[in-house]
Order: sequence, then C-alpha cells, then structure tokens
Amino acid sequence: MASESCDVCERSVRIAGGIGDLWNFAFESTQGLTLELTDGSEFFLCFDCMERLPDDHEPTAEDVADLRERTEPVEEDGNHFWHWR
Repeated sequence: MASESCDVCERSVRIAGGIGDLWNFAFESTQGLTLELTDGSEFFLCFDCMERLPDDHEPTAEDVADLRERTEPVEEDGNHFWHWR
C-alpha cells in the first residue's frame, strides 16, 4: 500500500495499486489523485479537498492556495473528520 499527503489538508491518503497490494490482497480504493491544472501547476489532493475546488472555472494554483488557507491540517489520530474553517 502506498500513501501520499494531500497538498491542502496534509492528510495521508491511500493510493491503490502497486506491488504492495498484490502481496497483502488489499482491495481498498484510491483516496486522492494528482491533478495537473490548466496553469501548469500540479498537486496531489484527496477527494474531499478536490470537491472543494471551484467549479465555475478551471482551478488554478491560486485556488489551491486559497483552499489551503481556509483549511486546517488534519491531525492523524485515526479519526477521519475534516477541520474546515
């Protein structure tokens, strides 16, 4: 199992696939994606943060930065609650 931190909320999210899943028979789905935005920037975002990007225009690095400012980092305590301001 591989994981990566979301560039907005900093939560470590699962990335499905890879050799690790072959050996441990993990059948969980991916919890985030790397997005390449129209301005050429690239970010790894969890699905919850992705849903909070604006949908009235193509998101840019500025939109991700704005979202990051409004989001408190998630503490890794086994809890899956989000802490939005």
